[in-house]
Amino acid sequence: MSPTATADPILAAVRQHTLAENPSSFLTLNSGNSVFTAPGLDGVIVYRRTGRHVVQFGGPFAAPDDYETLAERFIDHVREQDLSLVGVQLQRHDAERYARRGFTVNQVGASWAVRIPDHTLRGSRFMQLRNKISRALRNGLQISEVPAEDWADGIRTIDGAWLASKGGASQLEFLVGQIGGEAQAQRRLFVGTIDGAPVAYISYSPVYGSRAGWMHDLSRRLPEGSPGLMEAINAHATEVFRSEGVEWLHFGFTPFTGLDATHEIEGYSPAFQWLMHALWAEGAALYPAQTQLNYKQKWAPDLTIPEYVAFDGQASLASFAHIFRACGAF
Repeated sequence: MSPTATADPILAAVRQHTLAENPSSFLTLNSGNSVFTAPGLDGVIVYRRTGRHVVQFGGPFAAPDDYETLAERFIDHVREQDLSLVGVQLQRHDAERYARRGFTVNQVGASWAVRIPDHTLRGSRFMQLRNKISRALRNGLQISEVPAEDWADGIRTIDGAWLASKGGASQLEFLVGQIGGEAQAQRRLFVGTIDGAPVAYISYSPVYGSRAGWMHDLSRRLPEGSPGLMEAINAHATEVFRSEGVEWLHFGFTPFTGLDATHEIEGYSPAFQWLMHALWAEGAALYPAQTQLNYKQKWAPDLTIPEYVAFDGQASLASFAHIFRACGAF
């Protein structure tokens, strides 16, 4: 088990081993993650430790023949240290396998995706979206794809203003992308400016597997900026991706959304299922799931992908809280 993760072996694993089709797999390359490997096994498991808990991101990114063995060795390693293991953003393929190992597995949310070749903003359903985009452009918004290193000061200015508008909220990590670090060259950054000053940006991360494309990842705007900034940048980026023949635009994971009893796996916790629905309805102070979903639904996603949380043993509120600790939420 390595205390810190380096980008090269993880990038190779998530590119090659796409068995679980995790659209957020590139988040494994975030700075501050740790990686587990085992001699003779082709794959990695990415995690963070918080106190007496280990928070695993997704399932093993491993060759099919090594997946089960790598998972078993990691679980044993965590148990040997008398730590509690919780996995988050597991895909259905992962969730079923962890449930067979005795984990309590529940749907925790969903991610969303648009198939770009079929996507259009024509029609009455997109009228409000088109109006917001037009307003931002009329207010002088210019959009460019830029190298992140050339815009570091502008990004910091936007981040500082955005976080201040959230009451001085912490910069989230782990389940949210970043700008910078070893893997930055693989991401794409689109910046919006007005009169030459940066006012908003969206960073896109690569997605691998049968639904390969880009994921709408970290995004920020000046709070006092023009309406429609994010919508205009994303619409512009989507057209760039379309011109390149990209098939899918992913909108990433949002907890507490897309919940459906038909997604649950045998042995799930009804009490934890109730909690997820309660947090969807009343949990805005913990996470703005409804606001995020409203933005994603503006684009009429073609695909909803259920995502799961897995507890080694019974579902635990303490273990669930450590997911948010790993993100730096508190």
